[in-house]
Amino acid sequence: MEQQALVIALVGVLGIGAQWIAWRTGWPAIVLMLAAGFLAGPVLGIMNPKAAFGEILEPMISIGVALILFEGGLSLDFRELRKYGEGVWRLVLFGVPLGWFFGSLAGYYVAGLVWPVAILFAGILVVTGPTVVIPLLRQSAVQQRPAALLRWEAIVNDPLGALCAVIAYEYFRATVDGGTAFEVVPEIAIAAGLSGLFGYAAAWVIAFAFPRGLVPEFLKVPVLLVAVVGTFVLCNKIEHEAGLVAVTVMGIALANMHVSSLRSIHPFKQNIAVLLVSGIFILLSASLEFEDMRFFDWRSGAFLLTLLFVVRPATILLSLLFSKVPWNERLLLAWIAPRGIVLVAICGLFALRLSDLGYDDGSILIGLSFAVVVATIVAHGFTIDIVARLLKVKGAERPGLLIAGATPWTVALARQMHELETPVMLVDSSWTRLKPARAAGIPTYHGEILNEATEHNLDLTPFQNLVAATDNEAYNTLVCSEFAPEIGTDRVYQLGDAADDDDPRKLPSTLRGRALFKSGLSVDDVQQRQLEGWVFRRTKLSEQYGLEDARDNLPESANMLLLLKPDGDLAFFTHAAAPTPEPGDTIVSFSPPRTKTAEDQAAKAARKKSPRGGSKPQPA
Repeated sequence: MEQQALVIALVGVLGIGAQWIAWRTGWPAIVLMLAAGFLAGPVLGIMNPKAAFGEILEPMISIGVALILFEGGLSLDFRELRKYGEGVWRLVLFGVPLGWFFGSLAGYYVAGLVWPVAILFAGILVVTGPTVVIPLLRQSAVQQRPAALLRWEAIVNDPLGALCAVIAYEYFRATVDGGTAFEVVPEIAIAAGLSGLFGYAAAWVIAFAFPRGLVPEFLKVPVLLVAVVGTFVLCNKIEHEAGLVAVTVMGIALANMHVSSLRSIHPFKQNIAVLLVSGIFILLSASLEFEDMRFFDWRSGAFLLTLLFVVRPATILLSLLFSKVPWNERLLLAWIAPRGIVLVAICGLFALRLSDLGYDDGSILIGLSFAVVVATIVAHGFTIDIVARLLKVKGAERPGLLIAGATPWTVALARQMHELETPVMLVDSSWTRLKPARAAGIPTYHGEILNEATEHNLDLTPFQNLVAATDNEAYNTLVCSEFAPEIGTDRVYQLGDAADDDDPRKLPSTLRGRALFKSGLSVDDVQQRQLEGWVFRRTKLSEQYGLEDARDNLPESANMLLLLKPDGDLAFFTHAAAPTPEPGDTIVSFSPPRTKTAEDQAAKAARKKSPRGGSKPQPA
């Protein structure tokens, strides 16, 4: 019991710790998780998941994979297929058989596997998997179309790869007893079809029950999790690994039934996915034994190179031949194909089964599958940014600013940030209000920012900060509340005084975004100042020209709005805190016209006479 508790605690610390280090450093999280598990397991011997959990380790990992695939399916909206459908269907209909064929040739002629093992292994290799692709896309700024194609391929092909392995195994098992492919393939196809129908039926029941109040709010998440696990286990009884098909179909179906009550559980499911991905990677890499790698030789190394530089490129380039996908995006897809949890989990299962059938090469699959995972994750994880930049499919590298509401003040702010080369997008439902921004060459989006279709028509990935500044402060609060789980509560801002939870006339602070400006200027305040001729000004700081110097050269009533760091990061001055300026930063302030009033001059003179008390700048 104590050993199991220790392993669970270590899995959490190592998994989330690796994710945090990846966030701080920009390194691929999956590489760090693999390294952490490998060090804690076979290298240092701190934990041994197989000894701690025994036979329940495999079903634990299988259920975790099922939940991850379901969560991934919830992110697939058919509206994306209107833009990317041709590429998606080609990667599924042509990519799977081509990848299976080329992988089988590589396994037999390069790795030296016997045909049955090579064919089965190649079937599993067609998977990429959301557990590795989605973390890579989260950390890199790849453009919307190639990112969507990689995500769809990873989620849809995951269960298909498992079915390819099942078909191969059942066929070779049947041939031992004198069976044929015509006896095996239809049976598995029917089982997969039934599992898909069962997954769709489960989604329909959820979509029917939740909006009608048949399930109370506090039970929706538990009911959904139990439904996913139950569907997965039941369909696995129909056929091995058919449960993966069922939960994937269930997730995609629910995503496209547009059940409004599911939006409230999105943050929870995303947190569950992060925990599961972290935990499963640590468990699998910690379970690896040096004995599993004893078969690794020069042929295995040649197989890995063939997989990276021949099999994947040939599969993608042939699948997308004569398609509308540009060549630079095809080349990115041809390189990026990291393998992850499903590959290792399924290989571990079938290695034992192949050995039972008399194929000695089956035992090689465990070590070879881990070698494929490590090689592809390291190769693709560390090069995706470089390759995307070389192929010119890199999205915005600097953190962007999303502004809700087109007013004279927001248009002026957007123009200022646009001139500073910060990615900015102004969103408003009024075409007329967006006209000044369009005339100034500022990127705009005409639509309702809270509409679900907006996230599919507008790529929100480059924008890591949001300012809600429409004429309606309650609406601004709603926008901040909606985007806070995705962007971060400390990166959504709105105009207006800080909320007072004891004042029944004001909205609670738990809903509002952070109040812009130290003084908490309201929408009416900034609009009035805009009419009076106030403008945005920017000031570059240096070793010789600090914050106090910048203040001295601004009118007394000026308000500092934000700091722009040299790397493009934005730090706003709010009612609660002010960032510490450093040399190289640019201060953007909202300032009145430059008029030398007696009051301003007296205030500046008083500031110059008073001691500054140290080198650390004081908050604005």
